[in-house]
Amino acid sequence: MSEEKKQCDSKSCDKESCAGCSHAKGGGIPKEQLNAHSKITKVIGVVSGKGGVGKSFVTASLANEMAFNGYKVGIMDADITGPSIPRMYGLKGAAVADDKGIYPMVTGNDIKVMSVNLLLPQEDAPVIWRGPILANMVKQFWTEVVWGELDYLFVDMPPGTGDVPLTVFQSLPIDGIVIVSSPQDLVQMIVKKAYNMAKMMNVPVLGLVENYSYVKCPDCGKEIYVFGESKVQAAADEIQVPVIGKMPVDPDMAAAVDSGMFAGVLNTYLSGAGKYIPEV
Repeated sequence: MSEEKKQCDSKSCDKESCAGCSHAKGGGIPKEQLNAHSKITKVIGVVSGKGGVGKSFVTASLANEMAFNGYKVGIMDADITGPSIPRMYGLKGAAVADDKGIYPMVTGNDIKVMSVNLLLPQEDAPVIWRGPILANMVKQFWTEVVWGELDYLFVDMPPGTGDVPLTVFQSLPIDGIVIVSSPQDLVQMIVKKAYNMAKMMNVPVLGLVENYSYVKCPDCGKEIYVFGESKVQAAADEIQVPVIGKMPVDPDMAAAVDSGMFAGVLNTYLSGAGKYIPEV
């Protein structure tokens, strides 16, 4: 028996800490209880092995597509120290609460959003919290937020495999994840880190999205591979999951994000991504 397993079998074992061990399989910790005034059918996580790959952009794009197709959609911004979802949709101000819980704010295309930025006095106030506090905030977004009835809740996770992603996998009933990557040489290693974490937690990987795939010349239309040729298909083949989409650097979409007008955007580069999302 390995030393890791011996320790976890001991009476002093901290079950929550040990859930990340290689033998734990994410099964030893009960899921958090959803707010009594909420009903959520499917929970989809959007993850990345590193930061700066456009994970929030993909989360919002998937949410917009499902909302456009007539589903009731919400976004939980679990990237507590780097929240960006409210800014993308032009949401500001303090969220309202009563004895039922905290109410999410609603975008122009009827997506319900909860983010720490909607609870802070100023959106640019830094969140200087340690890991356990960050993880508890994510739990509160599940237990204390009045989501109402949703077909899909998309969870925008922080990058990496630390406290908060682990808490999401352990505490929420995740039905699947989408992994976001970029074209650099590191992509296969980064994707495999996220994939292996999901596998350890028994969470299905629905597919990969590559961001920053290319830039299209505005004059001739030629695709310029600024970060090198795409490697996402090789990464997808290795872990045997589909490539959901390849997204270029698009100035119009970037402008919509910066202006808080993303509610009106349907990301055509992810057109048809809904077929990879579990049906309600």
